[in-house]
Amino acid sequence: MDVLLIGGGLAGLAAALDLTQRGYQVGLVERKQYPFHRVCGEYVSNEVLPYLRRLGADPAPLGPAAISQFLLSAPGGRTLTSALDLGGFGVSRYRLDDFLYRLALKRGVGMYVPATVADVAFEAATDRHLVTLADGRQLTARLVLGAYGKRANLDRQLQRPFFQQRSPYLGVKYHLRLPGFPRDLIALHNFADGYAGISAIEDDKLCFCYLTTRANLRAHGSIPALEQRVLAQNPHLRQILAEAEFLYPQPEVINEISFAPKQPVEQHVLMCGDAAGLITPLCGNGMAMALHGAALASAAGVGFLSGQISRAQLEAGYARTWRRHFGRRLGVGRAVQGLFGRPVLSEAVVGSLRHWPGGVRALMRQTHGQPF
Repeated sequence: MDVLLIGGGLAGLAAALDLTQRGYQVGLVERKQYPFHRVCGEYVSNEVLPYLRRLGADPAPLGPAAISQFLLSAPGGRTLTSALDLGGFGVSRYRLDDFLYRLALKRGVGMYVPATVADVAFEAATDRHLVTLADGRQLTARLVLGAYGKRANLDRQLQRPFFQQRSPYLGVKYHLRLPGFPRDLIALHNFADGYAGISAIEDDKLCFCYLTTRANLRAHGSIPALEQRVLAQNPHLRQILAEAEFLYPQPEVINEISFAPKQPVEQHVLMCGDAAGLITPLCGNGMAMALHGAALASAAGVGFLSGQISRAQLEAGYARTWRRHFGRRLGVGRAVQGLFGRPVLSEAVVGSLRHWPGGVRALMRQTHGQPF
């Protein structure tokens, strides 16, 4: 085949649609059977809409929530608000990923689902990749894109440095209903050693997702105890926890979330989405970055697949382009995260920024892109 995508999240599915639309033979490997939930804030900046429409994948039929307002609270409850310049939409990954998967199937993408990649080897003599699945099947491709998310065993096999470092972070996600919550609002609420986001998705549901540390969880023994003893110290979170209808009994949880810098190319594999770099959830733009990364990787791959550039030119050019588009965003995201999760500092920052709405909007622009 021409291209193999490893990972069927937003980046993998969008790149599969993009490259198939350009006339290439594309395969995709995903370890889970669609549809399924992912730990994700489920807010997408509107910067992605032109690209999705070019792919024939406008999300409008999914009934997404239109989001135009932003609220941030400090642990004690003090808030600041701002309009979102571009706005965004809210839709569950359960529905959006399945929608893109079914489009890709319909358009002829070869799907290996559910399946797990055990090994990726580059054969210099043939200038091709040999990808071995856990069940022993072997696939060959001229180009491989890694779009398998935040952390996977493949990172160990590729000897990526961040994989050797323990990360203190874990993420927790619920879907819920909360009558009266504005459907045009995304709210971020701080608490000790963490922060939570809540915003509307389809079908009158809300996504409630928070990031905290393993140490915070260990100190309280369980997720329910952590929520009651720590999150609920913020009055906005206390209201959510007390009044919301939680739509599934156990939350989705992911461990070892790393915000450490990553390389966009590893052993001739082009990385995109969270596999290339993960922006802090506080900035609320990871889904848009994943889709934009798919667009960049697909465009770069065309030059190589059509014989216009060499593999070395492909890899160097893609790495430069990726860093130009996302390097500053990720750096700003890490800096912003350092301002929150600590009660005294969070209170000071919210107290200062609430009187400087232009500064809030300027900061948000640093973590968002332009329509593409």
